[in-house]
Amino acid sequence: MSSDSIDVGVDLDGAVAVVEMRRPPHNYFDIPLIAALADAFESLEADRRCRAIVLCAQGTSFCAGANFANREATPPQRSARTINPLYSEAIRLFSCAKPVVAAVQGPAIGGGLGLALVADFRVTCAEGRFSANFNRLGFHPGFGLSVTLPRLVGVQQAALLFYTGRRIDGAEAHRIGIADVLVTQDQVRTRAIELAREIAVSAPIAVQSTRATLRAGLVEQIRSAVAHESMLQNAHFKTADFREGVAAMAARREPEFKGE
Repeated sequence: MSSDSIDVGVDLDGAVAVVEMRRPPHNYFDIPLIAALADAFESLEADRRCRAIVLCAQGTSFCAGANFANREATPPQRSARTINPLYSEAIRLFSCAKPVVAAVQGPAIGGGLGLALVADFRVTCAEGRFSANFNRLGFHPGFGLSVTLPRLVGVQQAALLFYTGRRIDGAEAHRIGIADVLVTQDQVRTRAIELAREIAVSAPIAVQSTRATLRAGLVEQIRSAVAHESMLQNAHFKTADFREGVAAMAARREPEFKGE
């Protein structure tokens, strides 16, 4: 079974579904892309043949986040209480009951890292790049990362990655626990599918109930987190620091923040 949209392809081979982002080379996201992924996940959740999902991408990046260099991608000014609708779609991804393996063959940056952390497991390579670069752009982390990143690497390591916005490679991500499997770049997708097939051999009801136990309360935590993240982001989008962060990124220079 296969299904395709403009930006997302779905292929079900036996018990494993491959959901592929198709915006190469960088797979920048927006609301329609995350909504299309959520639609695919919900369709597969309803399909009893599917027991595990592989989330992957075409191109050199897994997902480079939002394209802030594109003026049309700059967040609109919203009221301080408005939840980013993109994060509302992201909640749907976290709500999927079936196990997910992400194949991260290149950069997973900002919200792209948040998307990778939707998965239960991540397969990557030395060429993988991981960064929660929000503070380097002048605003608060989003996509539920304030919950998911500390859950994986601990509060101290998450704080270090958030505050500095540093970019780490796949080997370092594997060392600190963001990635679970490290292989050569040409083997990332193959190994992710192999891991999904290994999971799919186990009893599906038992796998899903075990997963639900391990992730108990996660969706509720994400829902609360994105409301808080959105409130702060909406305030930060109005600051001079945010404008400087985006301008510096577009010009490929170091930002000069003034705390304004």
